[in-house]
Amino acid sequence: MVGNMRNRSRMVPKFVAFFLLVIRLQTQVVVCSSSLHQPLAPALYAFGDSLFDSGNNNALPTLAKCNYLPYGDDFPKGVTGRFTNGRTAADLLAEFLGLPYPPPFLSFRMSGVITGLNFASGACGILPETGNALGKCLNLDDQVRLFESATLHDLPRLFKSSNELSSYLAKSIFAFAIGSNDYLGNYLNPVLYSTSKTYEPQPFAKLLVASLSRQLERLYNAGARKFVVFEIGPIGCIPTIAKQPNHDGVCDGGPNLLVSYFNQMLQPMLQNMTSSLAGSMFVLGRANGLGYDAVINPSRYGLTDSRNPCCTTWGNGTLTCIPLFTPCLDVDKRFFWDGYHPTEVVNSILASLCFNDTKVCSPVNIQDLVQI
Repeated sequence: MVGNMRNRSRMVPKFVAFFLLVIRLQTQVVVCSSSLHQPLAPALYAFGDSLFDSGNNNALPTLAKCNYLPYGDDFPKGVTGRFTNGRTAADLLAEFLGLPYPPPFLSFRMSGVITGLNFASGACGILPETGNALGKCLNLDDQVRLFESATLHDLPRLFKSSNELSSYLAKSIFAFAIGSNDYLGNYLNPVLYSTSKTYEPQPFAKLLVASLSRQLERLYNAGARKFVVFEIGPIGCIPTIAKQPNHDGVCDGGPNLLVSYFNQMLQPMLQNMTSSLAGSMFVLGRANGLGYDAVINPSRYGLTDSRNPCCTTWGNGTLTCIPLFTPCLDVDKRFFWDGYHPTEVVNSILASLCFNDTKVCSPVNIQDLVQI
């Protein structure tokens, strides 16, 4: 298993160090120049879980909330409901596109030009039941349904014609980061869910990929054409898994193997959808190999700690941040913010490479995707 993961990590470009040197300067240039130049795409729509959530869970009755410090400690607006210290990968992709951060759908009122919306919801997943143990969250079906409703009832009144709306949607970018909770909070939680008793690992991965495919096709039918779908990351390396008692390794190979089945099925599914749905392009975001390599070889990415959370967490370093506790002083050198989520600097690495490099986002990177 580890050997396979290391082989995948070789897909990370040798010149990654160069990107790491310019990431912060590049994002600053994008922010400064976005008001001076036309955006590369009319809008960015984000779907997924806590990796993308920008505040939707603030409006929902769920225990999966992060609307308190130290979350948002490095975000310009402070606490927003983002499950990290600063910007999410979706925020950073918006910056590269020259767009504002896509606002959380549940607290946004539509008026004027819409440059994107964020439907992502922490704790939820692809399957409808994932996340329900913590309360109400927006599963992927909910998120797609809300987008469909917006395209039928809200967006049309902001455009002069249906053709103008169709062109806007076709040129917009639709980004997805979802699926890890279907394992962490569902399949690997047999006390609350029966999926691991019902499905062997590969059939379960097939179930997830098939369900994801149906939701993506619904969005295509609603007008979306350009998709970026990220793999599930190496969940066996996150502190909530790797720091469990009696585990002395950097990563737990078992959970990593489980999600590898999903990721192996994801690529051919996206390729098939590009071939079968006219005018579409489905881009695979290779977050797993990149994330694993950064955990195993943190110095390659300018990191010094890829095992411990930056904030003080419940569960002895394995859960969410304890409110108001002062986080570490070297957050820009840490991989993990809390027991589950990466820091802003790791989100920056992923977003920058996906935007620029076809080895991380393929068959085209986002910079090329907007030109199609």
